[in-house]
Amino acid sequence: MNFDFAYVLEVIPAIMKYVPLTLFMSILAMAVAIVIGILLAVMKESKKSVLRGFTSVYLSFFRSVPTLVLLFIIYYGLPQLFPSLTAMEAVTAAVIGLGIKQAAFLAEIFRAAIISVNKGQLEAGLSVGMSKFQTAYRIILPQAAENALPGTGNTFISLIKETSLAFSLGVTELFAEAKMMASSSYKFLESYLAVALVYWVLIIIYSYLQRVLEEKLSKPYRT
Repeated sequence: MNFDFAYVLEVIPAIMKYVPLTLFMSILAMAVAIVIGILLAVMKESKKSVLRGFTSVYLSFFRSVPTLVLLFIIYYGLPQLFPSLTAMEAVTAAVIGLGIKQAAFLAEIFRAAIISVNKGQLEAGLSVGMSKFQTAYRIILPQAAENALPGTGNTFISLIKETSLAFSLGVTELFAEAKMMASSSYKFLESYLAVALVYWVLIIIYSYLQRVLEEKLSKPYRT
């Protein structure tokens, strides 16, 4: 068996310095996805058929197109139509691509979370003199946030993993560095195992933080 565990331990510190970049892209892409996802969720429930139609097309397209194809369209394709985009950095293209794609999934998560809250609570809030905004902000949205958190957390986990696709645009991040080390040492198993372990630890840490947040949000509703 030709496996060098010592090399795995050598690769891990070398690629750990790219963890901040991976988290930076993940968090920014998640912010983009949340903003667009909320807008899409609202538009999906709109009474205007034009908005509902646009949302349906958006969701259908971005949920169907592979992430790698979308990144190539944004980074390599759009500058062909808009020359000013040739100055766009690869990290920016990756964040935009990941964000607008995951927004299509978050939109359905947010919409389902809002719908899951009993409509009677809106009526109850109005009956005690609260405005629709106050009822939504104080009663409906906190419950919707709790319902949406598991699905939103899974989306963020997907984003962390999908940042590895940024290497295809020339971004040197976790996977790209491991790939270069594998190519120079010919120790492919050790290099890719090292990056897999780093991603695993990142997901474990985030999953723990998510559980803590879920428990905090659910406290007011415990009997």
